[in-house]
Amino acid sequence: MNWNDVIRYANNGSPAPDRRVEKTEEEWKAQLTDNQYYITREKGTERAFTGAYCEAHDPGKYSCVCCENLLFDSDLKFESGSGWPSFTEPAKENSIKYEKDSSHGMVRVEVMCNVCDAHLGHIFPDGPPPTGLRFCINSASIQLVEE
Repeated sequence: MNWNDVIRYANNGSPAPDRRVEKTEEEWKAQLTDNQYYITREKGTERAFTGAYCEAHDPGKYSCVCCENLLFDSDLKFESGSGWPSFTEPAKENSIKYEKDSSHGMVRVEVMCNVCDAHLGHIFPDGPPPTGLRFCINSASIQLVEE
């Protein structure tokens, strides 16, 4: 996966997910903390360097806090210095949904859980090799499943 793939998905649609999870806003509110709801369902952002997984190095897999869809492997996590957990690629090509985001006076690519549409963060083309990608993820949108 590389930046050209990301742009193609953002412009033409992401790969189909293995399954879908859809709930009412009331069901999401009952399941999530206020902060998790704000970030995942209202497209919020946690302050830099405040997330639980910003500097975590525990082995395991990261899944969506809303639907438990496998998103990232801890082996692909790196220190970006950005203040958010950063990964070089998703666990599976169809784990992530990509959409153009023109909010806040800039153009970015938003990344969401492809199973439940939870907002995860954004992706940038300034990561390390081999992908050159930086998935910049809110800690409140993911959970670590330790090995």
